[in-house]
Amino acid sequence: MTGNGKRIGITGADGFLGWHLRCLLKSSGLPEPRLVTERDFESTESIQKALGPVDVVVHLAGMNRGPDSEVFATNTRLARQLVSALERGGLAPTILFANSIHSLQESPFGRSKREAARVLSDWAAAHGTRWVNVILPHLFGEGGRPYYNSCFATFCHQLAKRETPQIHEDRELELIHAQRVAESFLDLLAEHPIEGDFRVKGTAMRVSEALQRLMEIASTYQAGIIPGIADPLALEFFNTYRSYLFPDQVPTSLPIKSDTRGSLFEAVKTMHGGQAFLSTTHPGLTRGRHYHRQKVERFLVISGQAEIRIRRLLEDRVHVFTVTGEAPCYIDIPTLHAHEIANIGSGELVTFFWSHELFNPAHPDTFTEPVLGTP
Repeated sequence: MTGNGKRIGITGADGFLGWHLRCLLKSSGLPEPRLVTERDFESTESIQKALGPVDVVVHLAGMNRGPDSEVFATNTRLARQLVSALERGGLAPTILFANSIHSLQESPFGRSKREAARVLSDWAAAHGTRWVNVILPHLFGEGGRPYYNSCFATFCHQLAKRETPQIHEDRELELIHAQRVAESFLDLLAEHPIEGDFRVKGTAMRVSEALQRLMEIASTYQAGIIPGIADPLALEFFNTYRSYLFPDQVPTSLPIKSDTRGSLFEAVKTMHGGQAFLSTTHPGLTRGRHYHRQKVERFLVISGQAEIRIRRLLEDRVHVFTVTGEAPCYIDIPTLHAHEIANIGSGELVTFFWSHELFNPAHPDTFTEPVLGTP
């Protein structure tokens, strides 16, 4: 249910935008919605069972790529299956449909989204219920599938693998982070006068410019420097790129420079500042157990032995990294991942923490969440 008591269901809940919307609902303190995943579309009955009695359906399920005929057939079929399930359950909920700016064009994908919108719109009109056709620009963000969701996801994947991305068509994009789109849906879930078409605006940019920005971010970060992220879009680019480095390229070892005076290593190199602090943790105790939506945060053990445990939101798998002060390495915590650091040694644990921004108690971007156990 939402804050105003509305029970909501999400189709395509196991997809890219579905995960981002569920993460936002979670960080907003709202209950988990009813989830309709790909396997539920095997039958009208299974869709109805997965939805249950809902007041709002956010229809995100769809097919982005594939043979033209299959894309068209799939997207229209999903819309028809949804309204059949609503009919079967005797429901007439508000429907928010994740449409695309491609629906304004004549590609097979665009025609399929336009036809799906017509099916949903006709059904809503016939049942006297609210309908919003949410027209989305090009999405990017953490968790996008390379070679499927977008060229942006593919570029990030390739750069993380130290591959050289290729541009097949240098077209104009209108980019928006998936969390911003999720915020638009959350606004529409509340009492809202908007019906019919609702256009979500992004940032205009050519494919070549987006790739150039990502390449600059990658080269800077690979050199051990946090790039400039004062601009919100730059921060979203950076958080998206570095999500493709986790977990395979974590932690990052630091070179130690030694001479007759002793040794040193560079903990954080950044173009913009931020906040750094040291903490001590007694044996057997744990810090953290929270997640962030946007904050860039670095953990670096100075002395002692620790486990850093990280779990992607809404999933069960926990990645565990054992780190010590004797072998300096850092872990940059991915956004939308719950994390904690535990002292597993016999002595005091000393840890260096850094975040890209000063802590703001009014907007802490810190949400309590256990790492171990059932999410």
